[in-house]
Amino acid sequence: MILFLLCCLPIFALGESTLVLNSDNFDDIALNPAKNVLVEFYAPWCGHCKSLAPVYEKVAETFKNEPNCVVAKVDADSEKTLGSRFDVGGYPTIKFFPKNNKDGEEYNGGRSEQDFIDFLNEKCGTNRVSGGGINDQAGRIDAFDSLAKKFIEEPETRQETMESVAKTGEEETDEGYKISAEYYVKAMKKIIEKGDAYVGTEIARLERMLSGSNMKAEKRDAMFRKKNILSVFLKAMTKDEL
Repeated sequence: MILFLLCCLPIFALGESTLVLNSDNFDDIALNPAKNVLVEFYAPWCGHCKSLAPVYEKVAETFKNEPNCVVAKVDADSEKTLGSRFDVGGYPTIKFFPKNNKDGEEYNGGRSEQDFIDFLNEKCGTNRVSGGGINDQAGRIDAFDSLAKKFIEEPETRQETMESVAKTGEEETDEGYKISAEYYVKAMKKIIEKGDAYVGTEIARLERMLSGSNMKAEKRDAMFRKKNILSVFLKAMTKDEL
């Protein structure tokens, strides 16, 4: 039983964040309809592959806490059947397997770390920055940003605006969208209860907590998203551009 469980776990090379694929796990991971997967088909002797390796590993490190945005590689020199199956004619060949197209599509973008990060953020709907953090757009929803601005600028309609966000969030199926909606609503409730000063006070509290180092990545991401959403309300109060 233990051996069975081990063979079914994702495989990572020691000390690496890049997922290692082979004929045993390729279909389960790269062709998983719930995941977006970037795959490098490489050969150990290939000079271009060796040059790309440290860059590609940094990209994998950046996205390691995004379960639905996977950075992987396969030794196509050893796994010749996989190479042939996906028309790998040279090394490295990089293919992207999005959730909605498991035939795979050729990646023809740049080979810098930022090129890969930009590509995956766009394809996966993520907001990662080099090193694994998230940018100041993470957690924000354009439609809710507009309603947050209205909430601040039109105090007489605050209850109605908050209920509109809550209703939209309840009807949404995307989990990330739903979580964001809930926090916009929570922020609105707190502002109604404690006044506009709550926003600045809460942002300062989150910044103090984020300045610490002993925090799990998931919790840190969640706090950054909350801070990003609160910043929308703060900008509306100070009349800055969203």
